[in-house]
Amino acid sequence: MQTIQTVRCPNCGSFAERQVLSDRRLPVSDQAIQTACSACDYLMVTELSTGKVIEAYAPSFLCSH
Repeated sequence: MQTIQTVRCPNCGSFAERQVLSDRRLPVSDQAIQTACSACDYLMVTELSTGKVIEAYAPSFLCSH
């Protein structure tokens, strides 16, 4: 079963989704956490056991004043 959490995007503050990408047959060292925001196209994938970044994309957030 895959759990999806709703969190705030660290890039734009909109709601984003965080999920553990895992297969229970794999060791924890082969599992990852993905955080993705559809509002600004932010993506961060990290190793579950170490927090090491596997993949990341964070477009610049443009603010209109």
